[in-house]
Amino acid sequence: MSRVQITDVVLRDGHQSLIATRLRTEDMLPVCAALDRIGFWSLEVWGGATFDSCLRFLKEDPWERLRKLRRALPNSRLQMLLRGQNLVGYRHYSDSVVRAFVQKSADNGIDVFRIFDALNDLRNLRVAIEAVNAAGKHAQGAISYTVSPVHSIEQFVTMARELEAMGCHSIAIKDMAGIMTPQAATQLVGALVKAVGVPIQVHSHATAGLASMSQLKAVEAGATLLDTCISAFAEGPSHPTTESIVAALQGTAFDTGLDLAKLEEVAEYFRLVRKKYWQFEAGVSGVDPRVLLHQVPGGMISNLINQLKEQGALERLDEVLAEIPRVRADLGYPPLVTPTSQIVGTQAVINVMTGKRYQSVTKEVKQYLLGHYGAAPGVVDDQVRRSAVGDEVPISCRPADLLPDEFDRLRSESEAFAASEEDLLTYAMYPELAENFLRERAAGTLTPEPLLPPGSAASGVARTAPTDFNVTVHGETYNVRVTGSGHPGSGLRPYYVYIDGMPEEVMVETLGETGLSTAATGTLRPRPAHAGHLTTPMPGVIVAVNCQPGDQVKAGDPLLVVEAMKMENEIQASVTGTIIAVHVHKGDSVHPDESLLEIQPA
Repeated sequence: MSRVQITDVVLRDGHQSLIATRLRTEDMLPVCAALDRIGFWSLEVWGGATFDSCLRFLKEDPWERLRKLRRALPNSRLQMLLRGQNLVGYRHYSDSVVRAFVQKSADNGIDVFRIFDALNDLRNLRVAIEAVNAAGKHAQGAISYTVSPVHSIEQFVTMARELEAMGCHSIAIKDMAGIMTPQAATQLVGALVKAVGVPIQVHSHATAGLASMSQLKAVEAGATLLDTCISAFAEGPSHPTTESIVAALQGTAFDTGLDLAKLEEVAEYFRLVRKKYWQFEAGVSGVDPRVLLHQVPGGMISNLINQLKEQGALERLDEVLAEIPRVRADLGYPPLVTPTSQIVGTQAVINVMTGKRYQSVTKEVKQYLLGHYGAAPGVVDDQVRRSAVGDEVPISCRPADLLPDEFDRLRSESEAFAASEEDLLTYAMYPELAENFLRERAAGTLTPEPLLPPGSAASGVARTAPTDFNVTVHGETYNVRVTGSGHPGSGLRPYYVYIDGMPEEVMVETLGETGLSTAATGTLRPRPAHAGHLTTPMPGVIVAVNCQPGDQVKAGDPLLVVEAMKMENEIQASVTGTIIAVHVHKGDSVHPDESLLEIQPA
């Protein structure tokens, strides 16, 4: 038996799990001196979704955040979450990019790298582990814990042995959904302690109400490192409470030695800060045993809820949570952790919103089925594979072996706006997002999403004008529903009006971005009643337009690409015919029921 040490995750996974990763650096820095005095084994401060959120929502340079935290926490080990060959992005990168990213992360302040692969494919971890060792930092290999017909303790033990042989200094059990039971923790940790000679760390979310019990059993079985979170951002989809775990172990052989009074000082600060972010609250708290069935990780659930809010479809959350295990089984039971949690979750949302399973398949699902994320743990449903990728043969090699060195291309593409090697790596992770961010930074026009004052409409809820009316004219009452169409920048924009359920189309003049003129500038005429009007199943941003008016297309041809929930969804031609109108441009935000383009059927 030996003393237990704590990694606190309040600066990364805690707020990712409860307020959709929106905590700003300016609200982290004031409490850093207090955190630095406590004596944690490490503080998780970077990686995971924080890199993306800094750019996308907060308009912060993630590298500058890391440098500021390094200066503010001089006595603490700083830890990050690294997605193996995916780094902090959603695809695999060439080995040279992986090595450069790890080195720059170390140079800017990271001491401990927790390295995992969503599929537990060790081929996707090797280069990152080598790079961490080359940088002289702590490499922690992580097992993505899951429960399925194709996973077992024996498999996890074999993986741990191989991670140790690859140069890992410790092994983490990454229970991202909080589904590990106390009995499983005893068995798995006990087996790992016997199999390897490096420390075992346990990371678990409190969603199912099991995490604290499982951590205690893990400690009794030999784990010496635990992930916890300061109480202000703990429990629910987040993590066991730091103060509670410290108190539970006081006076035992596992005593952490941490001071509860110092922890309370930090907790009080974050309780006040959290109030500023009320608009991003996931709206889930306490215990939710449904996670034992759907296995959605704590870091994803708040973002999934926000996405459904934006679609005005939050009432369909239960349907999505029921569909996720079905999609996961179809895809061969991948563990649900970034990026596979987004791949499975987004496909489940599309299946539910369209009402037709796999009629629309994301680009990422296709890449997964072709082996470009690694080897699927189990057997993939053959019908799903055929409908998504046809007769294409999946690769069998390590996915990154097929990637050419990317640095020359990336440097050439970004030389006009990347001012440093860190900027170049930011561009490598998220090209379009990074280019916009870096150009805005240079122009001094970065504007973070607003923090709304209490009592105003939450930003997570779509704020739109009413679309359904009962209109009385000359004593006759009609039910009128309006849906958008066309391009918002157009002087005249067609809007579809349903009068007592019958579709009509009217041309109206737009007034900026907020309203319509009261008088129609065209005449009412029947809306074309055919399937040639393409729509998106969920709100997103147009990232590619692959057609123009006059093009001849066949049903199934990919015409548009919409990014939604961080995944790319191809919008395919619904009929064979001629494109007669394209209403969107790259960069446009789009919503369901908007006509994105029109095809005249052949």
